[in-house]
Amino acid sequence: MRVVFMGTPEFSASILAELASQHHVVAVYTRPDAVRGRGKQLVASPVKAEAERRGIPVRCPRTLRDADEQAALAALEPDVVCVAAYGMLLPAEVLAVPRFGCLNVHASLLPRWRGAAPVERAILAGDEEAGVCIMRMEEGLDTGDYCVCRSIDVADKNAALLTDQLADLGAHALLTALSQLEAGCIRWTEQEDTRVTYAHKIEKGELDLFPDDDVWLACAKVRASSDAHPAHAVVADKPVTVLSARPAVADEQSAKLSAGMVPGQVRFAGKRLFIGCTDGAVELLEIKPNGKQAMAAKAFAAGIQGIKDDTKIWEGPRG
Repeated sequence: MRVVFMGTPEFSASILAELASQHHVVAVYTRPDAVRGRGKQLVASPVKAEAERRGIPVRCPRTLRDADEQAALAALEPDVVCVAAYGMLLPAEVLAVPRFGCLNVHASLLPRWRGAAPVERAILAGDEEAGVCIMRMEEGLDTGDYCVCRSIDVADKNAALLTDQLADLGAHALLTALSQLEAGCIRWTEQEDTRVTYAHKIEKGELDLFPDDDVWLACAKVRASSDAHPAHAVVADKPVTVLSARPAVADEQSAKLSAGMVPGQVRFAGKRLFIGCTDGAVELLEIKPNGKQAMAAKAFAAGIQGIKDDTKIWEGPRG
C-alpha cells in the first residue's frame, strides 16, 4: 500500500520507523520547524529527522485547509494516511483523500481519554492500565471507531517511559491494522458515548508541587511531568524542578527517617531528602535547580547550609 504518515514528536518518530520498515511511505507530514532552546534556533521535529534519515519526502504545511495542500496530498495517491500525534486537525477534504481512510494511533484505551494529553491524564487519574487504539478518523475529536487495541500496566512509570512503551505498542498495533485492512478482515468497534472521558491539555503550572498536596498527588504530578510541563517547587529557598520522587513509605528506612513530618517541612537524614505533605512525606530522588544541571537530591541537599537541623521549609513556586 501507498502510505502517507503524519506525526511530530518522538512518539510519532518511533512509529514511523517501524512503519517504514514494512510499508512504502510515500511522504511524511509534520509540524514546521520550531524555535527551541536558549539559542532560539529552529529545530526540526523528531519525525522530520527520522523521515530525512530514511530519504522520505517531507512536507511541513502550516494548515491542511488550503486547497493547494489538499491537492498535493491527493496527487500522492495514498491508499491510507496514518496519523500519530500530528498536532493538527484534519479537515473533511483530507479525510476523504485516501482509499482506506485515515488511521490514528491514539495513546489511550478509547473512549477513555480522548484528546491532547492521554498519558498524563491516565497517570494523574491513577489508572491501572494505559494503552493505544488504532482509530478510524472522522471530523470529531477522537470520536471514530477503533479496531486494534493494546494495553499496558501503568504501575509507577513516568510519562516518558510510558510514552516510549506505548509508541512501541502503537507501532505494532498499526501494522496489525494495516495487514487486516489489506486482507479485508478488519473489524471496527464503535465507541460507547457513556464511557467517554477527555484528556484536556496540561495547563501551565498544573503539575507544580505544593505542601497541601497529598503524597499520592505529589508523586503523580512528578511522574506526569516533562520538559514541557515540569513539576516546580521551592525547596529550602531554592527553586527547583523535581524530576523523580517516591512516597517515603517505599521502604522501611525511608518511613522511619521521615516519621512525623508535617506539610511544608524539609528533612535531610541518612543522606536522603524528604518533603512533608498533608498525609506523610515524599522522598525526592532527582532534582534540577534553576540554572543548573540535574542532580541527585542528596547532592542538592549537601550544598545547603543548615539543612540537617530540620528547620528548612518547602513551598510551591513563587510569582
